[in-house]
Amino acid sequence: MYVPEHFAFPEGAERELQNLVEAHNFGILVAGGEPLEAAHLPFVLDRGRGPLGTLIAHVARANPIWRRFGAGQEVLAIFQGHHVYVSPDWYATRGLVPTWNYLAVHAYGVPRVLEAEAAVTEALTRLRATMEESLAPKPPWTLTEIAEPSLRALKRGVVAFEIEISRLHGKRKLNQNRTAADRAGVIRALEASGSPEGLAVASAMRRLD
Repeated sequence: MYVPEHFAFPEGAERELQNLVEAHNFGILVAGGEPLEAAHLPFVLDRGRGPLGTLIAHVARANPIWRRFGAGQEVLAIFQGHHVYVSPDWYATRGLVPTWNYLAVHAYGVPRVLEAEAAVTEALTRLRATMEESLAPKPPWTLTEIAEPSLRALKRGVVAFEIEISRLHGKRKLNQNRTAADRAGVIRALEASGSPEGLAVASAMRRLD
């Protein structure tokens, strides 16, 4: 990912990058080969495993992407944070051009397929728990609500895997290359819009000041 210096996260921002991964955990997994394979997946981040954490996910067994998980071959997981179009009309400076403000994280690592049934169950359980917790106060749905024969068939039909993150790159393109007056104009316009994306990007911009 191309990251000009003024759009880079500071050194030691791994926790902030992990926060972004968890907040936007429906990512894109890209695996090498000819042609490239990609899959849109929900991930769970286990922060306690590995220096940068470990991603846990699963795909349908019929999905060819997992067959690209060769020994030692890295994959890339992309997590898109909040993003919004920026109009030149919002700048104090005249004669500028439109741009797009956004946050994104790229996570690299070597995937490992989880072969044991207990490990597959744990991967499915962690994803279920993570997503169901976000729906509180709704009583959480659990795997016990699936009949055992159906659950066994479900686990046979998926490939669970984990990726210990070896590199974690982030980009926050939030008008850092513009003047304070230009940034203030963008923040005002985004807050006035009332849109969830606009408000989220404006909040991220304010945290830079």
